[in-house]
Amino acid sequence: QVQLVESGGGLVQAGGSLRLSCAASRGTFSTYAVGWFRQALVKEREFLSGVNWRGGLVYEESVKGRFTISRDNAKNTVYLQMNSLKPEETAVYYCAAGPVIISAANQYPYWGQGTQVTVSS
Repeated sequence: QVQLVESGGGLVQAGGSLRLSCAASRGTFSTYAVGWFRQALVKEREFLSGVNWRGGLVYEESVKGRFTISRDNAKNTVYLQMNSLKPEETAVYYCAAGPVIISAANQYPYWGQGTQVTVSS
């Protein structure tokens, strides 16, 4: 069992940056893949990026070149650095842990509670 806690959300102007953190508050996810998702109002949860336990990375096309995922297994933490944020990226951002990097949210058994990111125009 892994419990995840996201932090780092907040209000930022368009073009600004935020760094989200996903920490395992119980258990360890060093052998899990970790994915970042977001969900805006009245929209489905959207896969953004993932990192597996070997450090393999995947990015969704719309965030390539702007978002960077990284993990620090010693700190039991995965990060998502987000640059050049856009107002339409306002959403609740979630991290999730599972056996492999996959874009399907229902394949991740462990989820954090989410952190709100608001990008003002």
